[in-house]
Amino acid sequence: MNIGDVARASGVSAKMIRYYETIGLIPPASRGQSGYRNYGDNDVHTLRFIRRARDLGFTVEQMADLLALWHDRSRASAEVKKIALDQVKILERKADELKAMSRTLKHLAAHCHGDARPDCPILDDLSGGVSEPETSGEPARFGRTGINPLQGAQRSRA
Repeated sequence: MNIGDVARASGVSAKMIRYYETIGLIPPASRGQSGYRNYGDNDVHTLRFIRRARDLGFTVEQMADLLALWHDRSRASAEVKKIALDQVKILERKADELKAMSRTLKHLAAHCHGDARPDCPILDDLSGGVSEPETSGEPARFGRTGINPLQGAQRSRA
């Protein structure tokens, strides 16, 4: 199988497959006479393993440890369980942080009038209570759209 075939079969993009080879997470693929990578069914299984581990939030280092344990038939399942439970703790901590951020934003949005008035508790919170920054009289260059609003005007004058 070529890299496109194995990417489709495993659910891992060709770019990520090359990256995983580069960092040593998977061994380099054998190469045909044409120089193209050749993959087999075992490579697809390994990449599916990596994809599932990535979907569960494991780091590259954790995936390397899990792959080594997966290939080691004399492994103790306690090692695998420890890695999984450590990941659970990390995910639960992240979930708690996301819930706290969500509560804060809901609270701020509930206290924002959302009308034509300029006062806004959301911006006040983001600024840490500092009044609006001093401006040079020019409009913001990278506002909500991320583009320079003066750029079009400068081009039209030329």
